[in-house]
Amino acid sequence: MTSFLVRQLVVSFALLLWVGSALAEEPVSKSWSGVAIGGHDPYAYHELNRDPQAAAKVGSKVHVVNYKGAKWRFASAESAMKFEADPERYSPMYNGHCANALSLGEGLIRTDGTHWEIFEDHLYLFYAGRGRDRWLGGDWQEYKADADKAWAELSR
Repeated sequence: MTSFLVRQLVVSFALLLWVGSALAEEPVSKSWSGVAIGGHDPYAYHELNRDPQAAAKVGSKVHVVNYKGAKWRFASAESAMKFEADPERYSPMYNGHCANALSLGEGLIRTDGTHWEIFEDHLYLFYAGRGRDRWLGGDWQEYKADADKAWAELSR
């Protein structure tokens, strides 16, 4: 009986550690299948010459990097390698959640990677084009400060 209780305690402790570590990860904007930012290549946005009219490149199922509990797809092996070398630089702010929604206090809104902008060499994604337009037409630095604050509170 004692060994049974010890096993139960060990299993329970391991389960608590696993659940705790899963909850400690920052949430990533991903589909039910675990694919981040609509399957778009996060590195490629930085190569689009900052042309927001350029369509985001869709990544391949062949070039996948697992990062922060999500599958990040890439258009090429080179893009995947560059991302792996510096994921914090190339992954979107707020792990791909809508920057505008965060700035408005609306919480974590998933994006599909089609509405985007790069500010100060960082990728920001938006649920809809009007959110991106708001940031471009207004004080994006103020909006960013609001989004940063909301993100810090939501990702604790």
